[in-house]
This record gives sequence, structure tokens and C-alpha cells, in this order.
Amino acid sequence: MCNLYNVTTTREAVLQFTKAFRDLAGWNEASFDVYPGYQAPIVRVAEDGEREIVRATWGMPSPPAYVKNYDPGVTNIRNVGSPHWRRWLGPTSRCVVPFTSFAEPDAASKVGGGRVPNAWFAKDETKPLMFFAGFWTPWKGIRKVRDGEQEYELFGFLTTSPNEIVSPIHEKAMPAILTTPEEVDTWLTAHWDEARHLQRPLPGNMLVIVSPQTKPDASDEGLLL
Repeated sequence: MCNLYNVTTTREAVLQFTKAFRDLAGWNEASFDVYPGYQAPIVRVAEDGEREIVRATWGMPSPPAYVKNYDPGVTNIRNVGSPHWRRWLGPTSRCVVPFTSFAEPDAASKVGGGRVPNAWFAKDETKPLMFFAGFWTPWKGIRKVRDGEQEYELFGFLTTSPNEIVSPIHEKAMPAILTTPEEVDTWLTAHWDEARHLQRPLPGNMLVIVSPQTKPDASDEGLLL
């Protein structure tokens, strides 16, 4: 289960790749890590038919059976045949989530009594822009008891069987990843019968283990998103 990813790219790169028309996210960090419950940029199709970058909170609504007095959300979605998830399979509820690397806990690399380190994955050592195939929804509820009921826009993304690069670290799943503008177009606009085929492992020759992301210098102003 992917519960951490990094975004190191430019606003212009996301706009160009996804053919988005406007940016409502207002991000200005050159590099940032995203954890469950954090806000992060997603690209979706707005009511006027234009694509837009917006902020949303990572963690879709949980199935009611798993909710008590608050709902921390579901970050990764696998069983799209579940009645709970079927309501969000249409294009109006789909989004793409920009990232440049994602992490999985690497228990085999744990040393002594230390913490379990993360293994980081990217397309190659340069960590180019890619996208998770995701879903989004407006939601009103309680994420944290101390905050009470609030209105949110939430997102999560698909997972699938792991490829040969991810499976030695995480044998159960990996994110469904989009690497071309054509795949982004399909995910954002196509009927589910066509889009569903993007829930598949990325070929092993399109993913490598990379070093952890480091924060760029403050002088790297060209990387602002």
C-alpha cells in the first residue's frame, strides 16, 4: 500500500502534460512529500468541461462498516467491483495525481531496533513526472475528532498487482500509473469499459528503485509548482 509519495516538478509541466486549462491549487513548493490526510494537487475535469489543477485531501470516504466516530479515509483503492467504489467510476469522479516518486516500506532493510526504511520508486533516476490513476469526491464529515465535521474534496488512487520491481518490497500491490498524455486522456474521459484497462502493473522496465528525494535549494525557483 502506497502511503507516501513525492512531487518534484513544475506547474507548467503538469498543465502541459494533462492539457489542463487552469490552476486553482496555488502550490509554491519545489518539492514536497505527501502523506495520508495531506492536501495535494490533482487534475480533474471541471463542470465546464475544462481540465483544472485543484487541491484535495488524500483519503477517499471509507466503507460505512469501517467508520466509527471519524473517518481517516482510504488512500488506495483496489476492488473497483465493490458497490462502495462503483459510484465513482465515471469520468466526472476520476482524476490524475501528479508524482515523481513513491515509497513502500522495506522491512528487509530494517537495521536493529531502528525504524523500517522506505524504498522509493520512479520511472528512472531523473524522476520524471508521472500520474496515479485516481478518483475524487466532495465529502462532508469528520476526519479528525478534534476538528469536527467539515467539508472536503477528497482523492485516492487505484492499485493493482505489483510488477517484478515492486513485488520484492511490497508483494500485495502497487499504484496504477499513467505515463503518457494519451493514458491521461483515456483515464479522464473514456467510458469505464475502456478506462478500466489502465488498472494494470507498470512494465518492469519502466520503474526503478531510486534514492530518497531530497529537498532542493531555495535558489531553485524554477521548480515551483
